[in-house]
Amino acid sequence: MSNASIPEHDTPIKTPQQLITVAVLSFVVPVLLIVFVAHLVVGGMQVDKNSADFSEESIAKRLKPVGQVFIGTPPPTPVAAAPTAAKAEPASGDQVYQQSCGACHGAGLMGAPKLGDAVAWKARIAQGTSTLHQNALNGIRTMPARGGNSALSDAEVSAAVDYMVSKSK
Repeated sequence: MSNASIPEHDTPIKTPQQLITVAVLSFVVPVLLIVFVAHLVVGGMQVDKNSADFSEESIAKRLKPVGQVFIGTPPPTPVAAAPTAAKAEPASGDQVYQQSCGACHGAGLMGAPKLGDAVAWKARIAQGTSTLHQNALNGIRTMPARGGNSALSDAEVSAAVDYMVSKSK
């Protein structure tokens, strides 16, 4: 086969300057087109800073966390009580232990003394009940305040501590 049988093609780009021009325009034109379309889409938008969408409550609602993490059983979902309704009876020490304390104190996670382990509780009990109550309310070492359940009252936390102490003597 000879070269004479292959037809020659004529290209519109004849010089290096034309090649550089085409290369530059192939980048500049799409960028300008995108900028033009973006300006066309959002150019006429006016933001009213006094709108209800920019209120503190509205912004806080949009920024609130999507979920929460609980160790153990999550606290009950708060229900709006009637203004005249009295607070329900506080949970017993056993109930609070099952809800909030058992996850760590049942298995001894992160250095938590196990329920019923008299050796582990001996030094803690020697500090006194009021110290144990304060440590449970405020948190100590890796234990979070109120065992990670902020819905618990002081009396419920103290009842849980008393329950654990009574089972660990």
